[in-house]
This record gives sequence, C-alpha cells and structure tokens, in this order.
Amino acid sequence: MSPASSTPPWNVRRLPRADGRVFLVTGGNAGIGYFVAEQLSTTGATVVLGSRNPAKAEAATASIRARVAGARVRSVRLDLADLPSLATVPEALEVEHLDAVVHNAGVALDDPPREETEQGHELMFGTNHLGHFALTRWLMPLLSAAPAARVVTMGSFAAKSERLDLDDLQSRTDYRPERTYGRSKLAQMYFAVELDRRLRTAGGTVTSVVVHPGGALDSLTPSRPPLPARTAGARLGAAPAALLLQGKHAGAWPAVRAVLDPAVRGDRLWGPRVFGLRGAPHPHPIWTHLADRSVAGRLWDASRDLTGVDPGVDPGATIG
Repeated sequence: MSPASSTPPWNVRRLPRADGRVFLVTGGNAGIGYFVAEQLSTTGATVVLGSRNPAKAEAATASIRARVAGARVRSVRLDLADLPSLATVPEALEVEHLDAVVHNAGVALDDPPREETEQGHELMFGTNHLGHFALTRWLMPLLSAAPAARVVTMGSFAAKSERLDLDDLQSRTDYRPERTYGRSKLAQMYFAVELDRRLRTAGGTVTSVVVHPGGALDSLTPSRPPLPARTAGARLGAAPAALLLQGKHAGAWPAVRAVLDPAVRGDRLWGPRVFGLRGAPHPHPIWTHLADRSVAGRLWDASRDLTGVDPGVDPGATIG
C-alpha cells in the first residue's frame, strides 16, 4: 500500500479540534503565514504570531479575531535576522509547552545590492535559514515538553531547481537575488529533512516536516481587511492562472495539515496534490537532491558554526 493510500482522508475545510495546544507561526502577520494562523485558530488552539513588526502583528490578530469567534490568538516579537534576540523567544511565549512551530517567515529581495544582517550574514540566507536554525535550538525544550510536537518548515518550489554552493553559502562570490533566495529556501528544506533524521535517531517525540505551498499568488487570495486587499483588476487578470495555481489561503493547507494530522510523516514532502502546484495537501517523495545526506550534514555543520548554536545540543551548551 502506498503512503498516499494509507493516509486517512483530510478535509481542508473541516479541521480537527486542537483545544489546549499551542502553535507558533513565524511571519504569521502576512501572506501564507497569516492564513496558516487563521486556519489553525479555528481549531481552538492558542496561536502565536511571530513577527518583527508589532503594528502588522496587531492588524493580523484583529483580522483573525473578526473572522474566528473566540480565537485564541496573540503575537510575540520575533526577528529572525537578529540571532541573539531569538534566545528570548521561549520566555516571551509564556507557555509550558509548544505543540508546533511553523517556520514560515522569510525575506526575498528583488534587486541588488546584496544586504547583510547585523551579524554579517547575507540577509536572505541569514533570515530564512540561519534564523530558523537558531530558533529551533531555543524552542526545542518547549517542543520536547509536548506529547508529539511538530517543526513544520515552509519550503518553496523556487528551491527545486537550485543546488547549494557549500563554499559560497553567503553568496559573496555569486549574488543573484532570485538564485540566492531559492538557495536560502533550499537550505531551510535541507535543515528540516536532516532535523527529522536526527530526531528519529534520538527517539524523541518531536517530528520535523517539510511542506511547500505550490503556486500561491496574491491575486488569487481572498481579502482580509485591514490587511492589504487585491484589486478587482488583479482578480480579473489572475483568472486564467487559477487553472494551475491557487491563492495563499490554499498555499497554507500543507502546513496546517502537517501541524494537525497525526498521520503526517517527516520522510515526505507535503504539498498541493495537482502537479505540486494546487489542490489539497498530499505527500510527495522528497526531492532527490534533498535526500543527499552528505550535503545536509555539511550544511548543518556550517550553520552551527555560523550561528554558534546547534538544535541537537542541550540548550545550556554553546558551540565555541
């Protein structure tokens, strides 16, 4: 029996209850992250939006509360580009356990020049990958305190055609915004796959799952006032694309399923059913290059050296 046929039916519009559980969504104030948070809020869980912009986080929480009666949603300041600040996130959450974190936040630069974080890392690689790598380390005690926690990493189709240059992870030699973005997302996905291997080897209760949203467009996404709304012209112009692509509300479905469905496994890539671009969330084989354990191991070691932390090391320890 194939993994797909052994997976129980899943209804994206009839989610199971999750009362008493706590979920953190990085970048939960906008885009796909917003819809992940909104959908998880319908389950009765406490949903925390991780955001570096308090005003945008407040607008997002207000929007969710307006749409979901009794929503237990709040926000916490979280800046993935500032590595030292991430150590304070677990205390700021004010919870005894964390049932899932959705690593969704990310930055994409459309044009040169190359930018760096305060710690001197290329901005997209430093935020999208290194920030989540370090955050996982600090959250692991809270995740381990939950019965069966999930680390859900939002990948991207932009990573499918990319390959990492392990000698130029910071894009100092070859900086092209689109390529650098794709490689930063690929690094995230390598980390998530390797984290799952290490967690399974250790025999713990935490699972790491990689998802991707398929082709998710703003122009196909429902409006959520007071968040920025799509125009009538944009909706009309995007109509043909709806045959193959979808909105960001649907792009959130794989992550939501990865958080809630106990049948989801970490050795699959979860994305839209139809050509990996649109439709209900469905398990797909891990991309061949993502299964390269040598690359994943070298990336892990480099990430540990660049951040000074290791998600597999006791949080009381440091790497020096």
